[in-house]
Amino acid sequence: MSARKIDIFGIIETSLPKMSKGQKAIARYINLNYEKAAHYTAAKIATETNVSESTVVRFASELGFEGFPEFQKRLREDLKVKLTSVERLNTSVYSGMSVNIVKSVIKSDISKLENTLQEFDYDSFNNACDLIMSAQRIFILGVRSSAPLAAFLGFYFNLMFDNVRLVHTTSVSEMFEQVMNVRDGDVVLGISFPRYSKRTIRAMQYCRDSGADVIAITDKPDNPIALNSDCALLAPSDMASFVDSLVAPLSLINVLLAELGNRNKERISETFSNLERIWDDYGVYDKGDSEEDTRNEL
Repeated sequence: MSARKIDIFGIIETSLPKMSKGQKAIARYINLNYEKAAHYTAAKIATETNVSESTVVRFASELGFEGFPEFQKRLREDLKVKLTSVERLNTSVYSGMSVNIVKSVIKSDISKLENTLQEFDYDSFNNACDLIMSAQRIFILGVRSSAPLAAFLGFYFNLMFDNVRLVHTTSVSEMFEQVMNVRDGDVVLGISFPRYSKRTIRAMQYCRDSGADVIAITDKPDNPIALNSDCALLAPSDMASFVDSLVAPLSLINVLLAELGNRNKERISETFSNLERIWDDYGVYDKGDSEEDTRNEL
């Protein structure tokens, strides 16, 4: 993994001394109003800073971007980490769109799924599957909004493999207590999306230093989660709202489970055959029992 690139605000600060007067005005505006700038057009920013639209476009080019859209895309990506939940709510692209919010949210999620497919790294995916299949033990890390993803992955991994450990934690110390014995031959899956969990980052660093193979499930190849892994599985998650969209990450996990299931078909078939008998014996699932049978159970 390469060193993490400087964020957009660092690029602006570094370039500030050689900027023109108009470009410095744009830089000041973006530093003070980054939530708005992330969604304003070049023409709107030009109006707000009393410069021409062409000056805004040149500003982006001087910073090394092909144009203003690429600059704005990078600004939005960096704001995923910078913004607080309140700021994300206030700058949501859905603000004032309650009439069309259903279509907007679903179309946004569909776009993330399409992007996941288009940018899918098959080499990293196959490498991750190989590591998991040969692992002595599997540890799964995921806290806060990533905790449901970790729990979902852990539920199915426990049906597919032996020695799976879902790390439950509310503090850094608890997380380290649960991974302190990790060693060579183990595989650790760290799951985190903006805003990235420091607990997960530190635990992944520790596990990698201890000799384990570390797999990241995250959104970008240059974030601290991916940089502390041996391979990264990527799915986008944006800051369109204060709510983290987990649609693409969950789809990626489904792909991982399907591929591992295919590679481990014989064992899984036996496991589920045994489970079906147990579930039937103990009435775990509703199978269309009559109302009378249901009342008798109650």
